[in-house]
Amino acid sequence: MRDIDKDQAAEQAAEETATTPMTMIQALRSAMDVMMERDPNVVVYGQDVGYFGGVFRVTDGLQAKYGKQRAFDAPISEGGIVGTAVGMAAYGLRPVVEIQFADYFYPATDQIVSEAARLRYRSAGDFTSPLTIRMPCGGGIYGGQTHSQSPEAFFTHVCGLRTVMPSNPYDAKGLLIASIENDDPVIFLEPKRLYNGPFDGHHDRPVTSWSKHPLGKVPEAYYTVPLDKAAVFRPGADLTVLTYGTMVWVSEAAALETGIDAEIIDLRTLWPLDLDTIVESVKKTGRCVVVHEATKTSGFGAELAALVQEHCFYHLEAPIERVAGWDTPYPHAQEWAYFPGPDRVGAAFKRAMEA
Repeated sequence: MRDIDKDQAAEQAAEETATTPMTMIQALRSAMDVMMERDPNVVVYGQDVGYFGGVFRVTDGLQAKYGKQRAFDAPISEGGIVGTAVGMAAYGLRPVVEIQFADYFYPATDQIVSEAARLRYRSAGDFTSPLTIRMPCGGGIYGGQTHSQSPEAFFTHVCGLRTVMPSNPYDAKGLLIASIENDDPVIFLEPKRLYNGPFDGHHDRPVTSWSKHPLGKVPEAYYTVPLDKAAVFRPGADLTVLTYGTMVWVSEAAALETGIDAEIIDLRTLWPLDLDTIVESVKKTGRCVVVHEATKTSGFGAELAALVQEHCFYHLEAPIERVAGWDTPYPHAQEWAYFPGPDRVGAAFKRAMEA
């Protein structure tokens, strides 16, 4: 009998660790599928999310599997989508709602900032707001000014919100499951340029598939990635790169092309922020470059630079460098002049090393 129990345990362990190649789209869908199966209180909805499966097909098949009461379409009303989610969350559900593009969250600003983020505080803990708001973000798809924005800094400024941005399928699934299980509202930003493969900023080269990358091998079963822990994406000794999302891959390309041994920190969760990993790395290398796609002025990189200055001042051997999008609307015709590519990132690496 004991041998049978051991065999069953071994089979269960193997099943739980079984991986399959997934794009980020498939990994996100798998996360919602796993949670909808585990918890009947998880509901998924948004514009074109149900029958159509989402504009990027992230929710494809969920309505067919779980029915129209748990995966359904919503009117074109971002304020209405988030507002109803706040009410659902307060009364025990765990809604996962999609804003079709991050650029469209603005009509829901009051519901996000004044309701979802404040509910636990204003009720002295009597109510929580366990909702997840998914938003495809960033450029690189010729989306122009209203389909390419990176608004993460708006959310990190708001007390009561958690802000997440994965850079690969493995993290995407684990972080989304952790977000759905969290009792605070989570802004889950998805770099759409990474949906189908890693992107190093060289738009004129063939697209690389996630199936060819180790981080595209995703466990089929339940697992989580902590919402407060950064990852050392690439160990290095020359300088520290603080980045997230698509810019993780651009920074890796810049390191390879310049020959500079950069240690790349993938923040994964912007808030709460893993300050310990940041400080440890900068103290080791003595140099720091901050990279993000959003506009530079008042971008999240300014907060990162300030924190490094506060905590690592006596270890810095050069000024902190920032590489970001320009302070203009995201252009359509000149997208690659705006996008912080490996040339601009590599130039910042060289300035940091030469200072």
